[in-house]
Amino acid sequence: MDYQPPPFFSRGPAPLVRLGFFVSLAVLLMVLDARFRYAESLRQVVALLVYPFQRTALAPVELFGATSEFFTTRVALMRENDELKAKRLLAANDLLTLQALRAENAQLRRLLDARERLPRKSILAEILYQGRDPFSRKVVLDKGSQQGIQAGQAVIDDIGVIGQVTRVHLLLSEVTLVTDKEQRTPVQVVRNGLRAIIYGGGDRGMLDLSNMAANADVQADDVLVTSGIDGTYPAGLPVAKVSRIERDTASFAKITCVPTAGTDRNRQVLVLSREAILPPPPVEPEPGASGLSKQKARQKARTSPGAG
Repeated sequence: MDYQPPPFFSRGPAPLVRLGFFVSLAVLLMVLDARFRYAESLRQVVALLVYPFQRTALAPVELFGATSEFFTTRVALMRENDELKAKRLLAANDLLTLQALRAENAQLRRLLDARERLPRKSILAEILYQGRDPFSRKVVLDKGSQQGIQAGQAVIDDIGVIGQVTRVHLLLSEVTLVTDKEQRTPVQVVRNGLRAIIYGGGDRGMLDLSNMAANADVQADDVLVTSGIDGTYPAGLPVAKVSRIERDTASFAKITCVPTAGTDRNRQVLVLSREAILPPPPVEPEPGASGLSKQKARQKARTSPGAG
């Protein structure tokens, strides 16, 4: 008995035949497309129809790449921001150091100019620290007896008087500021030459022109300089400037002054050498000594060569 499959199970041409047909058709289409560009329009239509599906298929990949790039860029920007902050801090430190060096250089130049104008020799020193006693106004210098520093020498900066050396060690020296309550400095008013004694104000950091008569010719903003009569400070060094005058009392005036120089401005100072020894005061001649000296002078004139 012959058995035949139903019509809907019919296989059609053999697989090799179909393969040969489609291969031949593909080759023919490729040759026609290469020679005559027949499939160009068809390709464009197919590409246009397939483009939405292509974008849909590539969307997860593009989203993953964009997310990865975002986080990578964020990390790189944060690292770059940290590096820029560190560089800015270094640049700010260098700028502050440069400004400090410029200020110190300018102050040293002013000190050298002041040294050339002074009639005394001087030693350049630097302030190391302030004194430990909170009730006194003192600073410590980096020069001592080994460098020729002696007690009693005046200390100035490029602006004016700072104080006086009161204690000397081998490599260090202690300076008592003019604002110390135990310091007394002879001064005079530049405007009229009036002489006075200025006292240190202690912790206030000010100076007081005490024991001045109520009608003394002292005005606000008057400049006070050293008078030079004490032999410690050369004459003409700026000391203070009058800031306030109270004439309420009948006998004395209360005059407050602001120091011209100060250790809070600069660290470099000049330590002035002591003034040369002054000649002794003249001795009063005894009675009758003048006539005897005149006779000796006449005898000397007679016995001298060329005398008639």
